[in-house]
Formats: sequence, C-alpha cells, structure tokens
Amino acid sequence: MIAPSGPLFDKTVSNMQEAQARGAQVVLISDAEGLAKAGEDAMATIEMPKVHPLIAPLVYAIPVQLLAYHVAVVKGTDVDQPRNLAKSVTVE
Repeated sequence: MIAPSGPLFDKTVSNMQEAQARGAQVVLISDAEGLAKAGEDAMATIEMPKVHPLIAPLVYAIPVQLLAYHVAVVKGTDVDQPRNLAKSVTVE
C-alpha cells in the first residue's frame, strides 16, 4: 500500500484496513508520519522521505519497482523475458 501522509492518507489507510479484514497481507510504504499513524497494522513497512506531492509518484515508484523485481526473482520468474509480453514489429 502506497500511502504518503497528506489529505488522502486517512482514506487510503481505511482501504488498507478493509483489505486486511479480508485476509490481505500489507506492505505499507509511507513517510515517518504515516508509519507512526498506521505502521503497526502492516505486515512490513518501508519508510520513505517526506517529499513534495508533485514528485512523490517518482520517489515512491522506486521501492515498488525494487519490490516487484525481488519478488519475481524469489519466485523464479525470468525478469528479462516476462511471459505474455505483447511485442510488435514495424516494417517499413
């Protein structure tokens, strides 16, 4: 769950708690303020720096990409040749 502190934080945490009530295991990615509010409910947490909301999507994308990569490696998936990748070739 990506939940930087801000105006939508409470709504996002509410969605996280709903998912947990249905049995989801949550990794919470937030800044120190957000982790202090909702971190104890998550299975794991990743602390991010407090950044301006305009660059937050760029900063928060990094741990998500790294998490996806490492989960794929642990599962034994070929990260360089993802299956079901549609390829197109343009011929002139």
